[in-house]
Amino acid sequence: MSENLDPEKVSPKKFAQKKWAEMKGENSWTMFKVLSELVEGFETMNKIGPCVSIFGSARTKPDNHYYKLAVDIARRLTEEGYGVITGGGPGIMEAGNKGASLYGGTSVGLNIDIPFEQSHNEFIDYDKNLFFRYFFVRKVMFVKYAQAFVVLPGGFGTMDEMFEVLTLIQTRKITKVPVILVGKEYWAGLKDWIEKTMLMGHQNVNPNDLNLMPLTDDVEEVIHYINEFYGGDSPAHELKPNYEL
Repeated sequence: MSENLDPEKVSPKKFAQKKWAEMKGENSWTMFKVLSELVEGFETMNKIGPCVSIFGSARTKPDNHYYKLAVDIARRLTEEGYGVITGGGPGIMEAGNKGASLYGGTSVGLNIDIPFEQSHNEFIDYDKNLFFRYFFVRKVMFVKYAQAFVVLPGGFGTMDEMFEVLTLIQTRKITKVPVILVGKEYWAGLKDWIEKTMLMGHQNVNPNDLNLMPLTDDVEEVIHYINEFYGGDSPAHELKPNYEL
């Protein structure tokens, strides 16, 4: 019925605007806290060099197949001259830091202050163990200094990080970089839904968007995707940070 109303014949009603129950003068202080985290993050990360961010669940145990796979991927990334960035916690994050640390690579942990699950693992370089209050500042560090993203099975946090990166690439807010999904049995259903429902069913994505996230179970294939993207023999020191703020 409302669709047939003529806006010119309808008298607009005035409704009372809802108000904050309490508004403290803390917004300015929040801004300074954010700036402080950005400055500390930039000063530390600028010195580290090209890295690859590894995403995945904090709940994955050391005897899990994907934990072991993350260790191997981090080891190979180290051999290729990349540092490894993780969220600094247990599970897949620990595995990524472990693979880098045990094989002499740069091991970075971007920890977040949350009331459960998060405690930094022992495989982070002591001078590259950062702590953040704000998720969005932490995401900036994940994205700005990563030359690629390796996404292993995880929960809402992993999905959030993955789709954040894909959105930034899709909208050209950052340069295109590899976003590699590891675990066919875990991610295949999601990728199939994106193709059949989001693309074919509703045309809410571009066909080329599906090429942004190759899917594999193989460690060497992960390395191949990254090396092929950067020309095979491109040394890590020639690479640049992902985007400018």
